[in-house]
Amino acid sequence: IGSDGKEVYLRDIWPSNAEIQDVISSAIGATGFSTAYSDVFAGDERWQSLPTPTGDTFEWDAESTYVRKPPYFDGMEREPKPVRDIVGARVLAKLGDSVTTDHISPAGAIKPDSPAGRYLAERGVPRHEFNSYGSRRGNHEVMIRGTFANIRLRNQLVPGVEGGYTINFLTGEQTTIYDAAMAYQEAGVPLVVLAGTEYGSGSSRDWAAKGTALLGVKAVIAESFERIHRSNLIGMGVLPLQFPKGQNADSLGLTGTETFSITGIEELNQGRTPRTVRVSTDTGVEFDAIVRIDTPGEADYYRHGGILQYVLRKMLNS
Repeated sequence: IGSDGKEVYLRDIWPSNAEIQDVISSAIGATGFSTAYSDVFAGDERWQSLPTPTGDTFEWDAESTYVRKPPYFDGMEREPKPVRDIVGARVLAKLGDSVTTDHISPAGAIKPDSPAGRYLAERGVPRHEFNSYGSRRGNHEVMIRGTFANIRLRNQLVPGVEGGYTINFLTGEQTTIYDAAMAYQEAGVPLVVLAGTEYGSGSSRDWAAKGTALLGVKAVIAESFERIHRSNLIGMGVLPLQFPKGQNADSLGLTGTETFSITGIEELNQGRTPRTVRVSTDTGVEFDAIVRIDTPGEADYYRHGGILQYVLRKMLNS
């Protein structure tokens, strides 16, 4: 209500476009921008005082717990080796339906008693500075230890237990998924993951595929895959396989305690992508799994061991 007793509406006090432009013109000019941004890339004294290495390549800090040199190209040769069938694989995890990329690679807080927490503590990082998996995604050592470490993950190899645990079939003992995977790697045992429908749903988290590959998983056999995660697995050299239509691990009688062999993969060396490969176990279960390499480009990535190796070899050979 105005001083004259009449109602006042927004249209009565709202300035016109011309009035707004007059104020902008009187308050903002080119000089203000040129002055403020003339040395925007120089930074303040604290920025200037940061030590900066010189040279053509990045200098990795071996003591950093945030950014470390990843092992993707370790031992890589100029030409890719032929792909091989998977023989003598053990199951790292037997999972149900709708396992998300957050189940596979959580982004939340790092628990002190987790493999990642112990890794940081051993390097002198105080507990209150552990931060999150998401903030330490530049350190593969943390992210590998966080793969399948979601506290709500349910691995059917350890019924009634939630979190990143499994059975190490080399010893028969329950342990963390990370510790079991490292034991399998040391023994030269390849790994597979069994899963239900919509495996890898949720956000397209790249570390869900990176961590899986670095744990030593060679194939994921699921009822169905989320589109992007399936592609990401191939991009990291992990083979996505699908159970025959209408079947799953339980209907086939798979418990996850079996030893697996997957044959027919080597057909890729002839420039052909097999429609199916033969999966057999030491318990007598056999079936033809559908190969979810869906494009010729994906076949190239897989033959090279992943998209990173494929791109680097292309650069080296160009």
